Amino acid sequence: MSPSQYFAPPRPDALFGRRILVIEDDTTVSEVVGQYLRAAGFVVDEATDGLAGLRQAEAVQPDLVILDRMLPLLDGIEVCRRIRVTWGPLPVIMLTALGEEEHRISGLEVGADDYLVKPFSPRELVLRVQSVLRRSGTESIPEGILDAGDFSLNLGAHEIRLRDTALVLTAREFDLLAYLIWRPSKVLTREELLRSVWGWEFGDLSTVTVHVRRLREKIEVDPAHPLLLSTVWGVGYRFDPVPLGVQTPRTLGDEK
Repeated sequence: MSPSQYFAPPRPDALFGRRILVIEDDTTVSEVVGQYLRAAGFVVDEATDGLAGLRQAEAVQPDLVILDRMLPLLDGIEVCRRIRVTWGPLPVIMLTALGEEEHRISGLEVGADDYLVKPFSPRELVLRVQSVLRRSGTESIPEGILDAGDFSLNLGAHEIRLRDTALVLTAREFDLLAYLIWRPSKVLTREELLRSVWGWEFGDLSTVTVHVRRLREKIEVDPAHPLLLSTVWGVGYRFDPVPLGVQTPRTLGDEK
């Protein structure tokens, strides 16, 4: 069945023509993924190893990268790490044939926004791409600047500042923190966050756990004893934007 049968003809919208870089050494997977993405209106570039993928990213400046975890020359974990250092919030969806939780989490911990375990549905991958690019977690948040404690959220600039210092955040980290800032002092379950920020009705809840941990590393004085983003045991998480006192958040350039 052709990919075009699953997707309406491309139409002018915010996602049409966005550039996707697929870094995958399995030519069959790369070909099928490319067909489905093009049928959904995306422009697709491809690379078959980690080093070539980084060169291609520099050349084409993609809007999102689909990255295989097991690559020749440079593996996906290191590629993702270098993407974060060089291109900051560039969205990354990681593909992995390793289904164990520790392997999935390792990708998220180096900054992947999302992941899929092989074998996967190409249709689901396209939906994940669309979800990441649409920033589903911030669609319902009004434009303008919102202040919450020492945090300042500016959706127009796609920026969150902590005590007047811009935070370095991946696409999903931005979505998650923006969603929390807009809902201070409210207990949110992992299921609700997965649904509202990732746009998934079902999924691996450890995805939320890892992103919360990464956020704590960037906003808390002591991530092991969080004051801002706390765990409500047996329920979920609560964001309390209280004044922080002396704070040294990770700022632009610190990861280079």
